[in-house]
Amino acid sequence: MSVQHAMDSGTRPDTRSTIRELLLERGALTAAEIGQELGLTAAGVRRHLDHLVEAGEVEAARTRPAGTRGRPARAFQVTATGRSTARHGYDHLAVEAMTALRRIGGAEAVSEFARERVRSVIGHVRPAEGAHDVERAATDIAVALSKAGYASSVEDAGTGLQICQHHCPVWNVASRFPELCEAEQEVVSEIVGTHVQRLATIAGGNCACTTNIPTGTVTAEDLAATIPAPAGASASAPTAERTVR
Repeated sequence: MSVQHAMDSGTRPDTRSTIRELLLERGALTAAEIGQELGLTAAGVRRHLDHLVEAGEVEAARTRPAGTRGRPARAFQVTATGRSTARHGYDHLAVEAMTALRRIGGAEAVSEFARERVRSVIGHVRPAEGAHDVERAATDIAVALSKAGYASSVEDAGTGLQICQHHCPVWNVASRFPELCEAEQEVVSEIVGTHVQRLATIAGGNCACTTNIPTGTVTAEDLAATIPAPAGASASAPTAERTVR
């Protein structure tokens, strides 16, 4: 039986692994989207998803508007258990090496290694030449990360941009050595030319790593909506704007 025929029939033993890997690379997808990507029927994909959900490797992520009449389509994403099953590389050896580096060279040695590693992935990206160039720099960062296995994209977050990494080849190591995530945030900030905020990480148990890059203008009203006012303070706020850079 050929590989393509096996995939079409849905009987290939590693079809579930293929589905899991696709979700790792692309993030949350519906059964129909998975079927279209792999050449399987949506019904066949759902059977595999049922097994993966039962095994705790996949979970329903959210409900998407299907765009047609009927019930909305559910999207699925990989859980921490699924990531552990599919994780790449020699995690145990990497953890031992990082532990030895910390013992021999101290915390700064670990941080410096982490910075060198992330620069080897995105350090070639041309820095933003101003606020008008931040989106280009962020997109180039996402492309470089994707080539390194991080399945990244850039999303418009309204008051800024977000680099979303749907997979992390070193998440298990990063869960023990947060310096890897901290260095990535530091280098991204250097390239886009502004402070960035890490909102979530796969190493921290989230479904994606999300880095927020503020752009444009923020009004005092925007700030007041997120910062509690001191007791007795006036409810009105000044209308001056400030540019986030």
